[in-house]
Amino acid sequence: MRSIGITLSMALGLLAFSPVLVAAPTKAEQQADVRKVANETLNRLYKIQPSARNAVQNAAGYAVFSNFGMKIFLAGGGTGSGIAVDNKTNKETFMKMVEVQAGLGLGIKKFRVVFLFEKSKDLDDFINSGWEFGGQATAAAKLGSDGAAYQGAVSVKPGVWMYQLTDDGLAAEITGKGTKYYKDDDLN
Repeated sequence: MRSIGITLSMALGLLAFSPVLVAAPTKAEQQADVRKVANETLNRLYKIQPSARNAVQNAAGYAVFSNFGMKIFLAGGGTGSGIAVDNKTNKETFMKMVEVQAGLGLGIKKFRVVFLFEKSKDLDDFINSGWEFGGQATAAAKLGSDGAAYQGAVSVKPGVWMYQLTDDGLAAEITGKGTKYYKDDDLN
């Protein structure tokens, strides 16, 4: 009996240290997951900022990203995935992002970003050329007839607006230092 117990313990021990064979998600499953997170993000944005629904629907297109970043002492970085949608054609383009940070800090940051593109050209440039976001935008959307549609968003360049959602709601300050957005070749 004792030898059976030892053998069983050894087998369980080896099993615990052996790689678990799990089927990788298919391309369709990964795409569905990105769509699900994008829809959850948009619904959360609409709840926090109801005027954003109209802004998203009337834009030439939009992009939604889920990002995760970490900073330890002087360096940090993050990754994320998302989807860009052309409102005229309903064409979806799956994308990735990568972020590099420098400066003193410590922590983990999880956030979601929604970009709105007023012009098709800006959306196409974002999708096809990638985009490097290398600044920090702290200006608020202007009030008035044009800016009211983008209340809660920050203009990151003329005709391109950005909402950043954190666990607490909309971010008061938008940061994107050293962030690159590009097509996800595996999902397109």
